[in-house]
Amino acid sequence: MGLFDIFKKNNKTETTNTENGILGPTYLENVTENIDNPKKLEFHEWRRKLSVNGQTKFRIKYYGQLHDNYKNLIVGTDFSRPLIYAIDISTSKDILLWDGCKYGYDPIFCDTFTKEQIETRKAEKFYIDNEGKDTFEISIATYNQFDFDEEMGEDVDENGFLELENGGKISLEEAKRNAFDCLFINVINDNGKTTEIVSEELA
Repeated sequence: MGLFDIFKKNNKTETTNTENGILGPTYLENVTENIDNPKKLEFHEWRRKLSVNGQTKFRIKYYGQLHDNYKNLIVGTDFSRPLIYAIDISTSKDILLWDGCKYGYDPIFCDTFTKEQIETRKAEKFYIDNEGKDTFEISIATYNQFDFDEEMGEDVDENGFLELENGGKISLEEAKRNAFDCLFINVINDNGKTTEIVSEELA
């Protein structure tokens, strides 16, 4: 059980796959596929399986540390937020799973980070589950419960952008996809064991 299961409300949708009309993070475009017969899919949830040209087996490397009490979870350090990649085992290509300094509601709209906190993070640790496995299928889910049109519609400039705390700008449409309020990443090893490696409330 993850840290934020309390936020998983009983608003489930009954679908044959995870195509429920919710758009996911822009950085995960073209590297995911739908999941058939999803269990307990929330109406505000985007959930997909990582897949690159049919490849669904990956290793994981990260910047961060394992939680003191929940040893399965990757969390940030005192210095900065997590940075997590999947590695395509057929090509050795890195695929971003999550950058805790860039994606999520608070990282985008509330938190600020120094150049050092962003750029000096090195994703050099490799994730190994409690069965000693280091290769997995990966599922990713985001919750998108914030109504950007209602809450921030009046703050959008003439070009469709919102101003950020750091002086940058983000389009309203990008905010709807990348400023998610919860993130969950699960991995499945070749024995069929599922492990939750990220459980983050981000708003």
